[in-house]
Amino acid sequence: MAIAEAGSLLALKRRARKINRVLAEKYPYAHAELDFTNPFELVVATVLSAQTTDVMVNQVTKILFARYPDARAMAEADPAELEVILQPTGFFRAKARNVLALSTRLVDEYDGEVPGRLEDLVTLPGVGRKTANVVLGNAFGIPGITVDTHFGRLARRFGWTTSDDPVKIEFDVAELFEPRDWTMLSHRVVFHGRRVCHSRKPACGACPVASLCPSYGEGETDPVKGAKLLKYELAPGNEELLEKLLAETHRAAEIRMESQRRPG
Repeated sequence: MAIAEAGSLLALKRRARKINRVLAEKYPYAHAELDFTNPFELVVATVLSAQTTDVMVNQVTKILFARYPDARAMAEADPAELEVILQPTGFFRAKARNVLALSTRLVDEYDGEVPGRLEDLVTLPGVGRKTANVVLGNAFGIPGITVDTHFGRLARRFGWTTSDDPVKIEFDVAELFEPRDWTMLSHRVVFHGRRVCHSRKPACGACPVASLCPSYGEGETDPVKGAKLLKYELAPGNEELLEKLLAETHRAAEIRMESQRRPG
């Protein structure tokens, strides 16, 4: 590697890690937004999350896991009944097939348990690298970078990668951070993408990492106008929710679920 290239990589690492520190301060309550109590629930929920919202998946899986609590029960589910439950998530027939096939494989090859290795996870029906990294990082504590549409968009805007390929993005970003930071980095970047750094009109004027972002100016730079673009707990009018999340970070998932159940 040339000296100039080495220096550029070092500067990129320093800036990237500073962005991570700022996001950690901004979102100390960042967490997996899919509700789960064990690896099986998480892998199924992640498979179901394609082309729908986490809120919808959480509503459906509450019903799904009450009826089929483990891989053995799910493998024996009636396909028609499964489709009825999964219908709100969209593409429910394909998802039902994947969930049945996934559960059957777990029962036949892993004694009903979700394997804790990426090379095994990616062979399961409906499971790719993104899902595998979600499961490893959040259910097994094994570091992984989860590249969804939000993470990929921000990784490019931050200058961490120039690629559109999720696997290449994962490898490019992995070079900039220590493995111990990968899982939480994924949550923070996704949180920021959903709340501030939107796809069409990022709220640059209200962004905590604006001074570190090479893409500053792609969105609204006026602080007042930018603040109006913020979403979820950062949105105007949600100050009470934000205050509660900051005060009780250990209960963030529970607080989020409570807020979603409220009318309006």
